[in-house]
Amino acid sequence: MASFDPLYSLSGLVVGALVGITGVGGGSLMTPLLVLLFGVHPATAVGTDLLYAAVTKSAGTAVHGIHGRINWRVVGCLAAGSVPAALLTLWFMAGVDRKSIEVAHTITTALGWLLVMTAFMLIFRKQVLAIAQRSIGERRRPLRPATIMVLTTVLGLALGILVTLTSVGAGALGVTVLLILYPRLDVREIVGSDIVHAVPLTFIGGMGYWMIGEIDWGMLLALLVGSIPGIIAGSLLAPKLHERTIRLVLAATLAVVAGKLLTG
Repeated sequence: MASFDPLYSLSGLVVGALVGITGVGGGSLMTPLLVLLFGVHPATAVGTDLLYAAVTKSAGTAVHGIHGRINWRVVGCLAAGSVPAALLTLWFMAGVDRKSIEVAHTITTALGWLLVMTAFMLIFRKQVLAIAQRSIGERRRPLRPATIMVLTTVLGLALGILVTLTSVGAGALGVTVLLILYPRLDVREIVGSDIVHAVPLTFIGGMGYWMIGEIDWGMLLALLVGSIPGIIAGSLLAPKLHERTIRLVLAATLAVVAGKLLTG
């Protein structure tokens, strides 16, 4: 517990509030913050953030479950791809020198590009969805249910690799693709299913990093102490704020952070 630092709790409070206001996953914010501001090694930052996400998203799962906003078929298809991919990625991480410059560079580069994509989706999600739905609508034959299930599993596979490697990807990116694949589902059902799927994925990833020695428990506790009240406060403030403005500011911040990660 020597690594318990009140500054981690303050960071958790800020990130939690932004998550509550915008709905953007904490991994997009927390992992870069730990790496750039606190100098935490990328592998330790990712592993600790995965367990942090598993705890915080569990509360979201309970809320969506109570309101019936979960499509278990979507969750099952995602998990069918993401769980094996997460285990394979953990196996790879266990077999490499995680303290090497090459591994740290790989993680930070992947994280940087995912932040660029997340920032892009924060600003242009509606346009991306409109283009995708127009393209699908022009097809002579709509996608068959079996094809949609296969594509959902492929999405889960990609998320399993990305989330386990960087702790980012299941939020803005995953939801956008699901909205394209399932245009008739309620947005709240899509979001709820994505959050439910993220819980076992981040838990498996976090436990895997724990087994290979990349979890800082004191830091995790300090983050949770700040983030839980932050998420509650952000959720209460969200209806009173101009969400579009907040999203633009957040996207700009993510773009700047991504530039810092990619340029070193």
